[in-house]
Amino acid sequence: MYMIDLNSDIGESFGAYVMGNDKGVMKSITSANVACGFHAGDPVVLKNTIALCAEMGVAAGAHPGYPDLVAFGRRNMACSPDELYSDCLYQIGATAAFCNASGLELQHVKPHGAMYNQAAKSYELADAITCAIKDAGGNLILVGLANSEFERAAKDRGVLFAAEAFADRGYMPDGSLVPRTQPGAIIHDAALAAERVVRMAVEGIVESVDGTLVSFRPDTVCMHGDTREAVEMAAAVRKALEAAGVTIKNLKEVVS
Repeated sequence: MYMIDLNSDIGESFGAYVMGNDKGVMKSITSANVACGFHAGDPVVLKNTIALCAEMGVAAGAHPGYPDLVAFGRRNMACSPDELYSDCLYQIGATAAFCNASGLELQHVKPHGAMYNQAAKSYELADAITCAIKDAGGNLILVGLANSEFERAAKDRGVLFAAEAFADRGYMPDGSLVPRTQPGAIIHDAALAAERVVRMAVEGIVESVDGTLVSFRPDTVCMHGDTREAVEMAAAVRKALEAAGVTIKNLKEVVS
């Protein structure tokens, strides 16, 4: 029997600016990565998004990013490991406090954007993030790119790790994500995304942009919440997985 968790990046609105349809996406997912205010979100949005997780029975996770609201956390930054550790611990703590206020337990941590991509290839950065997760307490799960430095750092530090794949992102032959500046980076076709995710879950492979087959077995699959087809894609992916006999489970159940 195949089991998988479905996650999405949400809570990305800021002040008067609304990003995505969080409630619509949350009807199809089991785990939410909630923006912590550095790359997106603000304290009120964070509070309300966590409350929505509690209302809809979706597990909440912290989604820390670089302090770069203008570029939505998608620009590389030359942060030292100590800066990265401190920024992540700060954001995790804020999210955990709002979870406590809503009667939820923070489940996981998934770095965002450029922080995620840089640390996936740098053990030093991945280790700094992993140390912040461990020191935050609560036996939190680190969600990171499959077959990346996140997995090695989590193993070394004794932190639970969940291998992540992406429904709506293209893959390079080495298993990394296609940079957003290149063709094939984003998949907008919900049916195609669903087909790819079923293959990831059942066969453990995904086709890269040059046709190479990349092998991994994800514990969780992300559908980004800020695309125009986010709600449709999340529903299509869940429906296709269930039709293929894949059980949709909470992340904690998948990795335990």
